[in-house]
Amino acid sequence: MSAVPASPLPLDTTLLKPGLRLAVGISGGADSVALLRTLHEHNNTLGLVLQAAHLHHGLRGAEAEADLEFVRALAADLGIPFHQSHVDVQAEKRKSATQKAAESTEEAARRLRYAWFRQLMADGLCDAVTTAHTLDDQAETVCAKFLRGAWTEGLSGIHPVVDYPEGRVLRPLLAATRTQVEAYLHSIGQPWREDSSNRDPAFTRNRIRHELLPLLETWNPRLRQHLAQMAEMARDEEAWWQAEIARVAPQILMAGRPVRGGGRASGDGLAIDSQRLAVLPPAMQRRLLRHAASQLGVTLDFPATEALRSLALEGRAGQKRELTAGLRAERTPRELRLTVEAASSTEAIPEYTCAIPGEILAPEFGLKIRIESEAPATAILRNWRPGDRVQLRYSSGPKRIKEVLERLRVTGSARAIWPVLEVAGRILWMRGVELESDTGIRIVASETQ
Repeated sequence: MSAVPASPLPLDTTLLKPGLRLAVGISGGADSVALLRTLHEHNNTLGLVLQAAHLHHGLRGAEAEADLEFVRALAADLGIPFHQSHVDVQAEKRKSATQKAAESTEEAARRLRYAWFRQLMADGLCDAVTTAHTLDDQAETVCAKFLRGAWTEGLSGIHPVVDYPEGRVLRPLLAATRTQVEAYLHSIGQPWREDSSNRDPAFTRNRIRHELLPLLETWNPRLRQHLAQMAEMARDEEAWWQAEIARVAPQILMAGRPVRGGGRASGDGLAIDSQRLAVLPPAMQRRLLRHAASQLGVTLDFPATEALRSLALEGRAGQKRELTAGLRAERTPRELRLTVEAASSTEAIPEYTCAIPGEILAPEFGLKIRIESEAPATAILRNWRPGDRVQLRYSSGPKRIKEVLERLRVTGSARAIWPVLEVAGRILWMRGVELESDTGIRIVASETQ
């Protein structure tokens, strides 16, 4: 990494190009305040078009309101344009509880925050957004991923650059420690805000930060640096693996079923050539099996991956396994076939029609939906169909529902039956996500089972 001369903080300036319209995500905490101040202090050298961006998460009441006023005032003092928005994290968390995998408060807050960053870029307000993740954040993230049983890609931790269709999120402060950050702020007399939730032991990250890492550092004082180095090595190795998988997978993975006389019939699922798989190293075998499952929308853990490996290498023709998220594996004489179980009776699910304003009770979907509007119209509650598109809140354009379900990691029978509400040919509501709505129609959905 290269650093700005005389800067008290190690800043990766290779990510920062002159003329870049850069919004600094600022919470008011020490890290983000230090990033904004050091970028502003050295902007004669960097040549950036700086902005500040603050998202109010609807948490912590008056404390969060004070954070907003603090960062607004700081941006004004520095003469930097200021963007702000407000979301309701707890409401989003309750919505996620209706999905197959519910979100934590941290996960919901992060998803909303990055959706807003992407919207800023999609709206043309900035070219990139920078966040103030530090070496300490990196160490905490790698430790948390390890505790969850992450693979190499998880151990890569926080990436310096994340590319989105709308633009990039940059992390130029990953080499700085929290101690360096606070020392810098003290040296320039710059106060910051303390988030009281950062002490709450209910959050896993806080327990790692305040309990686990300090304990482990009694064994190795350089533990945080080692974890950050592990993340960098994992990123490089993961990039190599992705290239290798792209090269090898087409030789071993096949779509559909073989037909007599040669060729393959189109159909759902993927097949893996067991004989070719057997001659590869175990590391490549695992990668290919996980890659194949991911193509079907399924994420495999280590036990499931090993179960597939055993079936592919040692199984007999006709043997079958049922795995996570509806994934089914079947051994044939030459192949391991993977399919995802679909719902058996999607056609039996009725459509519900309702005059607006009105209410729909849909036991097949486990839903009760109230629809309010001053203008009369007709709503249809139905199952999603291939080709359906929705406009997500903070998204730059319509998304296929198939892609949205993949992002939500909804697979198998749950994916086959997923309700949407249509009004005048437009989908205005979908289970599990928040859609953009400019129609004046209010939709309140609740689960009945």
